[in-house]
Amino acid sequence: MSTRRLFLDRGVGETRAVVTLDDRPERLLIRRDDEDPRLALGARLVARIASVEPAIGTAFLDLGNGLEAILPFKPDERPVRGGAVEIEIRSEPRAGKLAVARLIGAGEGAPRLVAPPPDLAEVLQGFARDARLVEGREARAMADEAEAEALETIHPLPGGGTLAVEPTRALTAIDVDLGERKGADAKRVTRQANLAALTESARLLRLKGLGGLVVMDLVGRGHDGNALLAAARLAFAPDNPGVSIGPVGRFGTMELSIPRRTRPVLEQLRRSDGALNDRALAQRLIRRVEAEASAQPGARLTVACAPAIAAAAEPLGRVLAERIGARFLISSDPARPRDQFDVSGA
Repeated sequence: MSTRRLFLDRGVGETRAVVTLDDRPERLLIRRDDEDPRLALGARLVARIASVEPAIGTAFLDLGNGLEAILPFKPDERPVRGGAVEIEIRSEPRAGKLAVARLIGAGEGAPRLVAPPPDLAEVLQGFARDARLVEGREARAMADEAEAEALETIHPLPGGGTLAVEPTRALTAIDVDLGERKGADAKRVTRQANLAALTESARLLRLKGLGGLVVMDLVGRGHDGNALLAAARLAFAPDNPGVSIGPVGRFGTMELSIPRRTRPVLEQLRRSDGALNDRALAQRLIRRVEAEASAQPGARLTVACAPAIAAAAEPLGRVLAERIGARFLISSDPARPRDQFDVSGA
């Protein structure tokens, strides 16, 4: 029987929530203190219908202060331009795409937030209602582990072999590779690898926050389509409602459609070139300062980092100073690489 555990890391400037499945990270949710709650999953708002596009069954919503979302509608439920509606955010915005809303009913007044999204502690309990919420050092260690795995592209398969998970603008491609997986019966080896790949793919897609069209390139030939389809339904059941799974195609691929709900973790942590963004590195720096301050009570800490990271860490440092006192100094070093920083105590 699978066991899920819940972890909540309340850090400076962000909160990270982790669900583990049999002690392996399954979900990672990151919420920054300076993010607009109106675009978070579950937020309820009054919005104004800015425009209506009947050809694609979509209305564009004005959420106020320059924020936008889209509202899909059926032909017999066409909204009226300029009207006010109450909506709920059902899919957070991602690169090049607006948030997607669900219609609740008629609204009144100017665009505004009606009810904030559930806090992450509440969200976590929805994944395992009877599980105890773990916080503190254990939660931080698990959040760091989940973040590191979410950032990887190549993942090991239980029993041998690898999975490569690579999102593109159009879809997420998953490649299954046998690697060093061995056995006397080649067909049985490939079948076991594909079944393991389905289970791991479901976990990793949830961890990375990826959805939409997914194409899995399975290994071997002559697949047992019924067995793979049954395994896929079981593996992706936690992502319902809304999961669609296609049969194994003639080229050995399986296509799936998974609902998009939260912003992908990679978009929160990486730049377009794949490197960690300044904010993600600043958060790591602040966590390092916290750890050193705890390990060296009373010591004055000096931090050297790249100028861009120092700038990103500056507002976080002010918050940290309120917690532990002004016992650290963050200084810029133009010669230092972005992803390297030094924390020393005296």
